[in-house]
Amino acid sequence: MKAAYFEQHGGPEVMTYGDLPDPVAAAGEVVVDIYAASVNGADWKVRSGQYSQVETFPYILGRDFSGVISAVGDGVDDLKVGDAVFGVCAVGQEGTYCEKIAIKADLVAKKPDGVSHKEATALALIGLTALVTVEDTLELKAGETILIQGGAGGVASFAIELAKHIGARVITTTSARNRDYVIGLGADEIIDYNAQDFTKIVSDCDAVFDTVGGDVALRSFAVLKPGGRAAFIASGASAPESPRDDVTSLRPKVGRDRPHLERIAALLEAGAVHAPEITTFSLSEAEAAQRLSESRHLRGKLVFEVR
Repeated sequence: MKAAYFEQHGGPEVMTYGDLPDPVAAAGEVVVDIYAASVNGADWKVRSGQYSQVETFPYILGRDFSGVISAVGDGVDDLKVGDAVFGVCAVGQEGTYCEKIAIKADLVAKKPDGVSHKEATALALIGLTALVTVEDTLELKAGETILIQGGAGGVASFAIELAKHIGARVITTTSARNRDYVIGLGADEIIDYNAQDFTKIVSDCDAVFDTVGGDVALRSFAVLKPGGRAAFIASGASAPESPRDDVTSLRPKVGRDRPHLERIAALLEAGAVHAPEITTFSLSEAEAAQRLSESRHLRGKLVFEVR
């Protein structure tokens, strides 16, 4: 199969496009012919060695995908060859920047008929992250107010639509050029982070969802009401320590499972969420995709169109 991979840690230039062996389905697994795979912010951190050192090379990046099942392993009786599915790799499993993947059957779900492969992969991991954060970790409820930092990003875009579907009031930060984009997602109040200090505008929030990290994360505690809670996905493996004893700091534990994927599919079919803006690359353009992802100057999702 064709794949984009690397054989040593480094910058985007270490990405290679070439041939690697086809995977085989073990018991409990399926092989999926990948039609589309998305680029996530964690990918370049793995490639550069910021997360941990890869021990076995060549290494294929990528965490989510959409495609069609081409083989079924022993013990799999709820999926069949020809099913269109989307899914997310288990933590630590390589990768989806390739034409085929062997994966546990319970980590994929059937793709809705009206959703393209590019749309499905664009929503898989960001959807899981947003669902686990907004519904499971923050337990956001109708009538509450949430500040979502970095509203034009993939996870934040999904979170805005999900929060509106729940019935919450949504405030988000973004650049001026993305103002119309986040308005289209349903945000009630937009703050231009280049021109405005959100801590001087926002107060008494029930919840904060930070996707930015750094100083933005630390200053987010200031906008919460007593008893409020904040969730962080860009501040490392642990949530930053709260400077206030009357609010809760949380780090979502984003697992991978079929029920959450089926929840994403149901939200899509109901029209509650939509695929973000998608920029497409071929697998042979993995270096360019990595450079753009690492720059963080993007809106929506980067997706490899594999077939």
